[in-house]
Amino acid sequence: MLVDEATIYVKGGRGGDGAVSFRREAHVPKGGPDGGDGGHGGSVILRATPGVDTLLDMAGRHHWTADSGQPGERKQATGKSADDLIIAVPPGTLVYDADTGDLIDDLDQPHKELLVAKGGHGGFGNEHYKTPTLQTPRFATPGDEGEQRRLRLLLKLIAEVGFIGKPNAGKSTLLSRLSRARPKIADYPFTTLEPQLGIAELPGERRIVLADIPGLIEGASHGAGLGHTFLRHIERTRILVHLIEVEPSDNTDVGDNYRTIRNELKQHSSLLAEKPQIIALNKLDLLQTDADRKTAIELVEHEIGMKVIPISAATGDGCRNLMETCWKMLHEE
Repeated sequence: MLVDEATIYVKGGRGGDGAVSFRREAHVPKGGPDGGDGGHGGSVILRATPGVDTLLDMAGRHHWTADSGQPGERKQATGKSADDLIIAVPPGTLVYDADTGDLIDDLDQPHKELLVAKGGHGGFGNEHYKTPTLQTPRFATPGDEGEQRRLRLLLKLIAEVGFIGKPNAGKSTLLSRLSRARPKIADYPFTTLEPQLGIAELPGERRIVLADIPGLIEGASHGAGLGHTFLRHIERTRILVHLIEVEPSDNTDVGDNYRTIRNELKQHSSLLAEKPQIIALNKLDLLQTDADRKTAIELVEHEIGMKVIPISAATGDGCRNLMETCWKMLHEE
C-alpha cells in the first residue's frame, strides 16, 4: 500500500536539569559548589532514506518525541546529552508546517536531512553561578523544553520516467514487462489506484527508474476520477511516456484521447506539460499484419502530429527500443 500523505507531531527532547551539589572531600570543610550542567535533549530530524517508499510509519504513529537529556551530577559532571531521533522518510517528501501551511523544505535528494524540532538546552548547575560574592549558590536552572510542531508530509514519487495515459492504456502491463514490479492488472478503469515504481535494466549495467501513474481522464486536473492527488507524482519525473492504444477498448478516438491527456497536464501545471515526452503506440499485437500496423502508425502520427514508438506491452515488441530512446533522452547533453 502506498501512503503518500501524513500529519505528525514532533517534539525535541527536554534538556536535563542542572545539579545543586557541593564538594565533599576529606580535610576540605567548606567545599564549594560543584553541580554540573544538564545534558541537551535530542533533536528530531527527518532523513530522506533510499529504500523507504511510503509514509506508512508516519500514518501509524502520529507522535514522535526525542529523548530528554540527563540531569547534571556532582563533581561538575555534565549530564549525558540524548541522541537525536532520526525519522526515515522517502526521498521526494515535501515537509509543510501543518498549522501555517508553509513549505519548510523539499527532501528531494537521498540522505538529505532536515532538523524539524531542536532539543532543549541543558540547565546550568550551581557551579555555574558561583561568584566572589555568591560562593555557595543553592540553586540551579531546569533544562529547556524542546521545540514542538505539527508537520504535514506529502510524498511525490521520484522516478526518471513516468508512464501516463488513459485508464487501460497498458501502463501497468508495460511496467511489469520492463521491470520486476508486479502492479495489479485487470480490464476495468483505474486498476492502478496508486503509483507503482519499477526499475528497467538495460545492457551495460544501465538502469532507469520507472513510475506507472494512475490513468487520467478528462477533468482530472479538477479532481475528477483519481484527480490531482496523483497528478503531482508526475511532476518529479524527467520524461513522460504517453501511452495511447492503437484501438481504444472504449471505442474512443485515438487523437481525442491524446489531446485529452495533454489538456489535463496543461491545466494542472504548465511546467508539467512542457516536460520531454515520448509517445508510445501500444497494443500493436491486436493488428493482424505488418501492413495493418504500418497503416495504423501512419494514421496516428498524422492525427497527433508527432512521431510514435510502436510497442506491444503484452508481447514485449518494441519495448527495448522504447527504453533505449528514454535512456538517450535522459543522458543527452
